[in-house]
Amino acid sequence: MTEPEDRPAHLRPVAFEISRFWPPEVALAVFELIDDLRDKILALHGDRIFDLLREQRGCDGPRPRPDAGDDGQPF
Repeated sequence: MTEPEDRPAHLRPVAFEISRFWPPEVALAVFELIDDLRDKILALHGDRIFDLLREQRGCDGPRPRPDAGDDGQPF
């Protein structure tokens, strides 16, 4: 594989630090953004994601529902 620096900018990995000093409001906003992103990805690709996870883990059970156990609360 080529080194990240040799790739076009849009194909380079993005590295970032998570501050230990974020105020709680900032940490919550980032958490909610990631949670919303997860929900949107599952809405678009959930069936294929769960199929791949079952295949990788060797599970034969029914597909889990993407919203199972999610009451919308972060904790």
